[in-house]
Amino acid sequence: MNRSTKNSIKKFEKRISVVTPCYNEEENIHNVYHAIKEIRENLPQYIWDHIFIDNSSTDKTLEYLKEIASIDKHVKIIVNIKNFGHIRSHVYGYLTAEGDAVIVFLCDLQDPPKLIYEFINKWEQGHNVVVGVKSSSEENPFMYFLRKTFYSIINIISETEQIQNFTGFGLYDKSFLNIIRTLNDPYPYFRGLVAEYGNDRFELSYIQRKRKKGKSKNNFYTLYDSAMQGFVYHSKVPFRLATFIGFIISLLCLLTGTAYIIYKFVFTAEIFPIGNISMFVGLSFFGAVQLIFIGIIGEYVGSIHTQVLNRPLVIEKERINF
Repeated sequence: MNRSTKNSIKKFEKRISVVTPCYNEEENIHNVYHAIKEIRENLPQYIWDHIFIDNSSTDKTLEYLKEIASIDKHVKIIVNIKNFGHIRSHVYGYLTAEGDAVIVFLCDLQDPPKLIYEFINKWEQGHNVVVGVKSSSEENPFMYFLRKTFYSIINIISETEQIQNFTGFGLYDKSFLNIIRTLNDPYPYFRGLVAEYGNDRFELSYIQRKRKKGKSKNNFYTLYDSAMQGFVYHSKVPFRLATFIGFIISLLCLLTGTAYIIYKFVFTAEIFPIGNISMFVGLSFFGAVQLIFIGIIGEYVGSIHTQVLNRPLVIEKERINF
């Protein structure tokens, strides 16, 4: 086979990029690397790269990554100058990858690596988005219940049908990621974007395993941030709900006030006195309702503020093996 023929064949080889976001995952780095390396070796017909995007880890995560990258040039590293949060850093990694397909594989090893074979198979059949959907989970039952409840609520109120029990684990064709790049969103809700723009989508169910090493870096704030982002980006229902409840409460107050005036004309004040406790409870209730809806408005205003600033997703400190 002459050189021109070899170059011609190489030109049409498909590249697959695996992207693994990480932050303080020193206990899992080597296991993740070897899990993906096994898949690479079993599918040599593709050109592979494994991109780790490190969100400014404070443990030995980066040290271990550099050791791996020094002996395996398929491993590439992006190091952020600071922790930009799991939303921005993750998506930046996905959009940086240059593969014909990009596979998202998180560092907690709760998602089964062997499902990647099925992802690639369905991609080769023509699906530009193949995602893993949890049928059940070995995680804390209470947390699993909360997540399921959130997915159900957002699916009900969202203007776009959402993918329930979906964490982002999946394969994304470059044609889909090119659409996401054109949006230039400084704070993207990736799961919502997959549901909205991943039209030719195939869903594979799996059982999510329990994290065996390390602790989840998600806390109440990060989970709340992600949940509110889903509501704000894909639904106007909270705004409209505030308006409807405002009208209903106003109507109830008007009817109650009218009924009270009529009652006062019929009975004496001694028989029907005004109680301080009832006034306090009523004022507290209406004050709480106002604060809740001011908070909802604040979430939307904050989202607009983020979009207007249009800051970059992350700022890199260094790249390795690119």
